[in-house]
Amino acid sequence: MSQLGFRILPLRARPDKSIVEQFKNIPTPLLSDNMNRLQGASSSIRPFHKSKKIVGTAFTVKTRAGDNLMVHKAIDMAQPGDVIIVDAGGEMTQAILGEIMLRLAKKNGIAGFVIDGTIRDSEAFKEHDFPCFARGVTHRGPYKEGPGEINVPITVANMLVNPGDIIVGDDDGLLAVPLKHASEVLQDSLSQLKKEQTIFAQIENGTVDRSWIDETLKQKGCAFL
Repeated sequence: MSQLGFRILPLRARPDKSIVEQFKNIPTPLLSDNMNRLQGASSSIRPFHKSKKIVGTAFTVKTRAGDNLMVHKAIDMAQPGDVIIVDAGGEMTQAILGEIMLRLAKKNGIAGFVIDGTIRDSEAFKEHDFPCFARGVTHRGPYKEGPGEINVPITVANMLVNPGDIIVGDDDGLLAVPLKHASEVLQDSLSQLKKEQTIFAQIENGTVDRSWIDETLKQKGCAFL
């Protein structure tokens, strides 16, 4: 019998820790701009902690809706700095995790959770300020039956995630930077960040050039009456 759909794979490729660390200083809008604004989760996924940014290596889980057996296994397998990101089918009926799993993950150095589904014990995530993105909250607990898969490609809120991708989330949303493009996206985003900081300074000292607006309008055929 095929084990497809019920299997555990190792995380075979990881980004360099120094690269992951640099992503902590870049807002998600800049990362999104430098991935053509297509490589992000929809706004249905939102933070349930206080203010911490979520940044880390994608440790992927695919599970049956309402079942968290494989998520428990992922907590035991993941390394410090990993983000456990779960494709639970977007189902809102049963919570995939709560405070017990939060505490286990925090103790193990996990960088955070992303759940395409719901959580419970939501106040605990705020109290611990433990990074967690999810679709919503419900009091109904999960089952622990399986099946499911660990470290396979998944889809979370219309976003493709491969094991080892870099997950970044803040108040503006959540995205996955493909591992093979991480260095390129990082450098492009850092360059854009410097440009924006220059614009901020020009705004403050009154030297910002806004002539591009009229030039664009003219090129598009706008009539100035």
